[in-house]
Amino acid sequence: MTRPDLDRYIAGWRGPLLAALLALIAGLPSLLLLPPLDRDESRYAQATSQMLESGDYVDIRFQDEPRWKKPVGIYWMQAAAVSLTSRVENRDIAPYRIPSLLGAMLAAWACAWMGSALFGARAGFLAGAILGTTFLLSSEAGIAKTDAMLCGSVTLAMAGLARLYMASKVAPLVKGDPVQRPYKLMLWLGLGLSILIKGPIGLLVIVPAALSLSIWDRSWAWLKRLGWGWGIPLVVLIVGPWAIAVTIATDGGFWRDALIGDMASKVAGGQESHGAWPGSYLLLSPLLLFPATLLLPAALSSGWSRRAEPAIRFLVCWLVPAWLIFEATPTKLPHYTLPTFGALALLMAAALTRPIGKVSRRSGAGLAVFGAVVVSGITVYGLTAYGTSTAQTWATITIVSAVTAALIGGFLLLNRAAVTGLLVAIGFGVLAHAALAGTIRQLRPLAIAPRLEAALIDHGLAPKQGLVPGPVAITSFHEPSFVFLNGRATELTDAAGAARALAEGRPAIVEDGDADAFRAATAGTAVPGRAVAVVTGHNYSSGDDVRLTVYAPPGAGTEPRP
Repeated sequence: MTRPDLDRYIAGWRGPLLAALLALIAGLPSLLLLPPLDRDESRYAQATSQMLESGDYVDIRFQDEPRWKKPVGIYWMQAAAVSLTSRVENRDIAPYRIPSLLGAMLAAWACAWMGSALFGARAGFLAGAILGTTFLLSSEAGIAKTDAMLCGSVTLAMAGLARLYMASKVAPLVKGDPVQRPYKLMLWLGLGLSILIKGPIGLLVIVPAALSLSIWDRSWAWLKRLGWGWGIPLVVLIVGPWAIAVTIATDGGFWRDALIGDMASKVAGGQESHGAWPGSYLLLSPLLLFPATLLLPAALSSGWSRRAEPAIRFLVCWLVPAWLIFEATPTKLPHYTLPTFGALALLMAAALTRPIGKVSRRSGAGLAVFGAVVVSGITVYGLTAYGTSTAQTWATITIVSAVTAALIGGFLLLNRAAVTGLLVAIGFGVLAHAALAGTIRQLRPLAIAPRLEAALIDHGLAPKQGLVPGPVAITSFHEPSFVFLNGRATELTDAAGAARALAEGRPAIVEDGDADAFRAATAGTAVPGRAVAVVTGHNYSSGDDVRLTVYAPPGAGTEPRP
């Protein structure tokens, strides 16, 4: 089977741009379909909304609680996106996700641009397409957190470093060479952005890569010509003003919480029950890299057999040291290895420039099927445990698309049509991921906060409607998504606190488990003004259906709405 004729579509700037467009298409369904997610996303979004409301863009807070775990970069980006596309009063999560989608597009563009220089336009485009459509990056592209933008900034920095390293293999780097200035700018700009977004995580990828290359080559000369004289001041200019401001604003508390409370606890043990054994990321890779999983064995084989090539050596030094660091860290979350996915995507694309061996083809096809089975299993579990009837169609499309991507892609790979197989797998994989986002949208635990907010609005109890005073009091369900939808003043309380809110004429939401204590606390209580309804959820913290009960204590002035 002949390869598809891609060259006329991906020549020059078109290849990286098309790769970024694929990342946009892959990430957009999650951005548009998913409700506000607990817990990190809604914490980020709520902290950003409080910045916009208060005008304080230095001290990061969730309600009144300091959120001094990560630098301010992603909050500023989210604030800019909301200011340009929406209003903070809308409580719409989609604008807060725009920086993540742009980060995924940046990662795909930088990967394709780098790959074009290392292996040619075709391989470069395929590398960017692989990275932009992986399940991990396209998922993070639709979530308002740091990780997609971190991947974009690190990949940008590594693209600049790769061009400088490859230039040094042809001729010694010349100080002040105008041709190399854009590469140096990419390196230091990407590094500075990565620090402003997630602290030292970018350094854990970029620095070990540069050191490993120097040790492998037994040459340190190329490191001296990376533009240190203006590169470090550029990083300081990006990070320094905020670092000084947050130190003053928090009296040094930010650094104590970020470095000791957050980072040190992750290194010392499995923070927040996220511990796992070394090797966990390797076991997860067939799922996280899907639909490009079929090329994973070929990528690893190329990394070993072609390690003498400077370009392959660069990718190995990008991937291996950082991956080992992440595997050795006790705290593990699937997205931690995302900054190394650019190296894997480029190794996969490099493998396509030569015939792929029988073992790599067979094992790749098998891994693709395994990845599709895992995707299908996760979908079926979510549907049976938490799904609604409307999720069945989405789930069916997810499973059929994932299996089709694996079977057809694997079949073509086995028959030596690897490029065609990859493109088919990417097409069906993007469809599978979009349908998976639709399936997740229908899962009951994710719909709790939106349903509770809708119940308040239906009963005229949302403070933003102006019919009752705020804030809303809620028991048990103390999730950030509800705070994001209802605002900073939302009162996370118990049965007694809900009773006090009712006595003050404020709306309260009480879970069934707190209902008896709530009724006892409100016995004989008169409610000022109109009767205030109480929405009682049936075990909503476990994801069961929310049962809405309008409750008015004795002596209420008017009858509540049915």
